[in-house]
Amino acid sequence: MKILIADDHDLLRDMLVQFLEKEGSFQTVAVGTFDEAAERIEKDDPYDLVLLDYNMPGMNGLDGLKAAIALGGGQRVALISGEATKQIAEVALKAGAAGFVPKSLPAKSLVNAIKFMAMGEQYAPIDFMTAVEQTPTNPLADKLTERELQMLKGLTEGKSNKEIARDLEIREPTVKLHMKTLYRKVGVANRTQAALIGREANLF
Repeated sequence: MKILIADDHDLLRDMLVQFLEKEGSFQTVAVGTFDEAAERIEKDDPYDLVLLDYNMPGMNGLDGLKAAIALGGGQRVALISGEATKQIAEVALKAGAAGFVPKSLPAKSLVNAIKFMAMGEQYAPIDFMTAVEQTPTNPLADKLTERELQMLKGLTEGKSNKEIARDLEIREPTVKLHMKTLYRKVGVANRTQAALIGREANLF
């Protein structure tokens, strides 16, 4: 199986090459940027799998994935990343990626995933794709509406009512009404006190 690995992290790239070639059934080519990967895709015979790092130079995230798929006349392209979210992985799979591989996978699982994708299957680790992203709760945020939180954010940024109204595309009198409710809910008398409470709560 012929694999192209494009990742700007030298250590990870070398480790992948080493593990894959130890398997005996892989022939690997490794590059460090998207431009180098694009050049190899265009010049070389088709690869069984092209593995692209989501954050490497020139990649531009999902744009690079789509460009690589188009360049290779539809040959199989997968994403590898240490930072991409579940949502990015989902969009990548819908866009035609052969799979999504988190860099947190153990080396053996990583090699198996690459083998799986090179053989024509679509891969994404179930535990990663089904993980529930925890949103930390904040007592102050829990008692405010979304609009009141927007008011508080504006105050912590030192904005006037007029600026907040412009940012949110609402009228200034509406901002004043929301401010009144906000002050009552957080137990303050003015915007300076509200801004201080917003900052102390680390909401923004």
